[in-house]
Amino acid sequence: MTTPDRPAGGSMAAPSRGPHGPTTHAKTSAAATFSLVFGVSALISGLTVILSTLGLILGIIGIILAVIGLKMARRPGVTGRGVAIGGLVLSILAVLIGVAFLAGVSTFLNDRDAVDRLQQEVNDLRDELPK
Repeated sequence: MTTPDRPAGGSMAAPSRGPHGPTTHAKTSAAATFSLVFGVSALISGLTVILSTLGLILGIIGIILAVIGLKMARRPGVTGRGVAIGGLVLSILAVLIGVAFLAGVSTFLNDRDAVDRLQQEVNDLRDELPK
């Protein structure tokens, strides 16, 4: 049976009735959700050290999505401000870790003595290999 509170077919949820009339549920911003996903993946990539450049890229994308998510969360009927802030924080941490790692690698590679020591270690290990 069809009533004003329930549409025919029953597949669509009707808005619930509150004390001030029908209420609708707020939707979480997709950009905020994706910023959190990118922030978590960027942080995990950055902490694995090998994938820190990927973490840096994902972190930058996460920051952009978090800013968009924060702007979208201001709209009426859209939530996700906390999710966007979480994504922003994780993305910023991932970018800082990625930049620190890249700065450390470039400093190491520009230090001639460190490269010579590394080359000597590789040569020593190569000499120990059975022939």
